[in-house]
Amino acid sequence: MALGKLFKSLFGGTSGGAQPKPSEPVDYNGFTIEAAPINEDGKFRTAGYISGKVDGEIKRIQFIRADQNVDLQAAIDHSMTKARQIIDEQGNNLLGKTHL
Repeated sequence: MALGKLFKSLFGGTSGGAQPKPSEPVDYNGFTIEAAPINEDGKFRTAGYISGKVDGEIKRIQFIRADQNVDLQAAIDHSMTKARQIIDEQGNNLLGKTHL
């Protein structure tokens, strides 16, 4: 059964019920961050979106990390921290990727 959960998590399936809505967008160093933790069996996986302009067009990239929290607000806070870290490390190069 654990193998089934692994494949669900890898390919976008979840078994934890309704997904939380993305947080309100926050601007950071020329990018926009939205925390969007993924509900997996009552735990919330660190995830969200980073948006920015490329050649005048808005590009939105999803990031998903292995970290989990049992509290939704803690997961939102952690997702925001991770997004800021990604922006600080990769800068404008991250918008050339399809996912992080």
